[in-house]
Amino acid sequence: MLHDDDIRAVHKLNEAFQRITTELSKVIVGQHQVIEELLIALFARGHCLLVGVPGLAKTLMIRTLADSLSLKFSRIQFTPDLMPSDITGTEVIQEDKVTGTRDFKFLQGPIFANVLLADEINRTPPKTQAALLEAMQEHQITVGGTRHRLAEPFFVLATQNPIEQEGTYPLPEAQLDRFMFNIFVDYPSEEEEFQIIKRTTADIPITITPTLAAEEIAELSQIVRKVPIADHVTRYALQFTRLTRKEKGPVPDFIKEYVSWGAGPRASQYLVLGAKARAILHGRYYANSEDIRAVAAPVLRHRIMTNFNAEAEGVKPDNIIQQLTQFIPEDAQESGRGKVPEVFRSANAG
Repeated sequence: MLHDDDIRAVHKLNEAFQRITTELSKVIVGQHQVIEELLIALFARGHCLLVGVPGLAKTLMIRTLADSLSLKFSRIQFTPDLMPSDITGTEVIQEDKVTGTRDFKFLQGPIFANVLLADEINRTPPKTQAALLEAMQEHQITVGGTRHRLAEPFFVLATQNPIEQEGTYPLPEAQLDRFMFNIFVDYPSEEEEFQIIKRTTADIPITITPTLAAEEIAELSQIVRKVPIADHVTRYALQFTRLTRKEKGPVPDFIKEYVSWGAGPRASQYLVLGAKARAILHGRYYANSEDIRAVAAPVLRHRIMTNFNAEAEGVKPDNIIQQLTQFIPEDAQESGRGKVPEVFRSANAG
């Protein structure tokens, strides 16, 4: 239940969404869905993996987002020779010139920022990729047996090139699952590319005005969790994950044919959180099934493992998610019409 202060915060968040989008549009042409998904994850306190071919302004978009939010920004260019200490920081021996004593001092790495851009994250070995795991989940790192808390809010926004796979280290499923969204950055339209060329080939000064401070973002992200969501909408979200697990009860034929491994419980959590954040960004005080559908693809596309049949027939996780969207009824009242497994119908019957 939202109180008066929370309702005012919803208005503030909706206005901030409009202002941030305006600021980003000064630099980024198009990509409205990508920007919205980034902001949904931001206010839901989730991390993002941006996948797209080179030259689509993924890095520029993340840097501009940090500038528009008045957050400390740090970039790491992942390379095959990058070590974990290059990310987290390291302890060095320093001598006190007065007393002559030597002590260890921790020098912070680039991970100590509000927005961390992990550029081409799949270009570094698993040992270094794993250095991000604790930070992404616990918002802390451990060096020399000492825990160091990271600044809040803390977001990892990683980029990945889907074309060049030679000499890369694919992210393991455990680390992929830490990302709330897998955001696909597509080519611009013809008109958008025309505007990109005009902007980038002329000397046009651009000033980004910060809209929210770190403290305000932390405060507004608390409001997201207070957004009400009806039980039938939560059940609706639950089906997007449960119907991908062919080992756990009846599932659609296309899941049996193309999916080798389904999404875990974290997907259900992120579907609901993403729906709540999207509802607020659009000025609503409750989350509905439309919000669930809007975030289903970025939440699930990196959590559904397809099999050889899917690869042979060119079936991608996005195709499976689209079929799930058509398969699952939007309205709870439709759940008794035989379109979903008995487990869903019995859950709603009570």
